[in-house]
Amino acid sequence: MNSSVQADMSAPQFSNRLKAVRTERGFSQGELANRAGITRQAVSSIESNLYLPATTVALQLASVLACRVEDLFSLIPSEEFVEGRLIGNLRPQGKAQPRSVRVKVSTVGKHTFVRPVNELGDQLSFAVPADGYLTDTPGKLSGTTVRVKLSRDREAIRQEISVAGCDPAIFLLGEHLRRQKEKTSVVGWNMGSMAALRALQRGEVHVAGMHLFDPASGDSNVPFLRRSLKGSGYEVVTFATWEEGFLVRPGNPLSIRTATDLAQLTVMLVNREEGSGARLLLDQQLRASGVQPTRIRGYDRIASTHFEVARTIAKGLADVGIGIRSAAQHFDLDFVPVQTTRYDLVVPKAYLKSHPTLTRLFETLVSRAFRNEIDALGGYDTSETGKIHSLRVA
Repeated sequence: MNSSVQADMSAPQFSNRLKAVRTERGFSQGELANRAGITRQAVSSIESNLYLPATTVALQLASVLACRVEDLFSLIPSEEFVEGRLIGNLRPQGKAQPRSVRVKVSTVGKHTFVRPVNELGDQLSFAVPADGYLTDTPGKLSGTTVRVKLSRDREAIRQEISVAGCDPAIFLLGEHLRRQKEKTSVVGWNMGSMAALRALQRGEVHVAGMHLFDPASGDSNVPFLRRSLKGSGYEVVTFATWEEGFLVRPGNPLSIRTATDLAQLTVMLVNREEGSGARLLLDQQLRASGVQPTRIRGYDRIASTHFEVARTIAKGLADVGIGIRSAAQHFDLDFVPVQTTRYDLVVPKAYLKSHPTLTRLFETLVSRAFRNEIDALGGYDTSETGKIHSLRVA
């Protein structure tokens, strides 16, 4: 065994950030090994958790990387707990309180938030791993402080990016980012545009996604943000431009073309919640056509996502709904375009400075690899992806 390393390193007992710090500093394994006076194989073994470096080697590595030894290697307790504010409901309606709940934990600014994984939806709750488990569930309501037993190391949780919005492609962006920063994950909490903005203002998420079109100015999002946000402490960055319109059954058997057609007695609508971009578009179209919402069958029937709207129509439970073209394509529905709207990401500038990987999210957003994948989904236009919009009036 090489003299620069000691006994076997057990992964559950130690946190090893050597590879992450080395990559951040721009060193290859060979460069770090040469400067620290050890072999490249030793660096590789240490990064692979095969060996724990001797004290002198750990000090040499920290010196070369201009950090503390504890920034590279630290003990992990057999069980680690964290406290945070609960957001969401633990108990499904009409069911008993579960004894253990899978949760995601996010650090936003100086605050820690805890959300049940099942709020990601039926499919994602089985695909997204938990950050920990909430065991003291009795009597815990949204807004109270809860204690979580962690199942991931704190560094991975610290790098997690929490996004509120309604574009499902945010998870694709997170996967492209994870390929560069292996401990970073992006979690998208589905919300309508105004709900996402309010979550951002409350400091509960790092990023809010919006698609609110203002007919008076012909612009998306910025007119609403100027009324809602104070100061210039935010960046507004375009994720993509997408088409919004009527999602209808294959072949459009009811010949739905405009908002006036929704008032037919044979038409059943599935709507989105108030404050969402899709609901805003529908209400604008109804006003322009002189149609009262009370004349629309299903106006008060709410679906919480673009995909849920499309799924409801695909199952034959509704005839039409407002949504995005990519959702129609995914469920083999017909699509009647109404307008093109920007989907923008809003982020506080302070988070870009304080969060360890948030700037990398926006670098990944404009990468050719990610834009190619979004273009291939259909219904997206990435020609303005990454464009920054000013909240200040010139």
